[in-house]
Amino acid sequence: MARGGADESVKQPPIPLEEAQARLLALADLQPIEHVDIEGSLGRYLAEPLTARRTQPALDLSAMDGYAVRIDDVTGPWQIIGESAAGHPFIGKIQPGQAVRIATGAVMPECGDAVILQEDIARDNGRIELSGDGPQPQDRHVRREGMDFKVGKQVLPAGGRIGAAQAALAISSGHKHLPVRRSPKVAVIDSGDELASDADCCEPHQIPASNGAMLAAMVRTLSCGAERLGPVGDTMEQLGNVLARAEDADVVVTSGGASVGDHDLIRPALEAWGATINFWRVAIKPGKPLLVATRERSRGRQIVLGLPGNPVSSHVTAYLFLLPLLRSILGAADPLPRQFSTLLGAPLAANGSRRTFVRATWDGSSASPQQVQDSGALAALAASNVLIDRHAGVPEAMVGDEVSVFLLENGGIA
Repeated sequence: MARGGADESVKQPPIPLEEAQARLLALADLQPIEHVDIEGSLGRYLAEPLTARRTQPALDLSAMDGYAVRIDDVTGPWQIIGESAAGHPFIGKIQPGQAVRIATGAVMPECGDAVILQEDIARDNGRIELSGDGPQPQDRHVRREGMDFKVGKQVLPAGGRIGAAQAALAISSGHKHLPVRRSPKVAVIDSGDELASDADCCEPHQIPASNGAMLAAMVRTLSCGAERLGPVGDTMEQLGNVLARAEDADVVVTSGGASVGDHDLIRPALEAWGATINFWRVAIKPGKPLLVATRERSRGRQIVLGLPGNPVSSHVTAYLFLLPLLRSILGAADPLPRQFSTLLGAPLAANGSRRTFVRATWDGSSASPQQVQDSGALAALAASNVLIDRHAGVPEAMVGDEVSVFLLENGGIA
């Protein structure tokens, strides 16, 4: 029999995935903004739109190696009067019948507005002639001033994740520091009398405590710190003590003890700690006994996610709920994982009454389900790179049918 006030909740049907995600994200409060150097911003989300402080290119540049000439003088012949190299521009003006040797990325000389490729040139004693086709259009090999962006233009939107290309763009547009949201403090607690904290000293009746390490690793993919506080046993005293140690955390993640058995004490322990249950149980498989609670403090609200103890269930619910919550707190414009369509590589039986996330391997063209789909099968999970999204009640699917999948790599965000 369930305890801690869970009886009435058990009578309520589990809520749909999208409703549960919306209710969770509605609880997320944005973290304060801080300014960090470019390298420190990688993997985080831009808190404000970024505007260019300079124009790129700042001057007309050559896009190829060749010879700069006047655009009204592209048939030659020409006399070579100098050279423009990257970082070392030619000083002077090009007159008709004159050319300047120019390198890729070098500044176009004054009055030089066309580039003849070096392979289209025949050279003889300082004079050159056209031996191939000239540029079509005539300015095709010139990167015009402001081609990439101009000063004052927005180059990155708020809420986008900062990767290598975004960091390069920020530097190129004149920035040394970027506004991002402060990383939330996350506490990870795995519970269960069967958990052994040391994998080298694990008795046959025990299992190594892997969920805490797994969840902490998932949190760190978002450049957030994760403090592991478990594993702890299935007693109210131990749970109460470890929750007290999570007082400073913005987000508390528990694994195990969120169901309705005699040893599932997470819910009553949270209520004794002063937390209020927001919702409990979601109509998905694996991961039905998901719990979301909040706890008000003088310095802000704590959000608690009670995840199932089975490792696959814990991973799937962290993917669908914990990572989106953290992205939302960090200011992501699109915190939910993205789906895409692919073909099915092996048949799937008709689905039951709950939306099911099937662990599968995607080879770039089709997704093949793992043979073992048990919620304790870590080997099958580790071999998977996608989750096939099977809605409740869908019929049998055959090889070649189109299916929707979530990409597990990078938490589903490209």
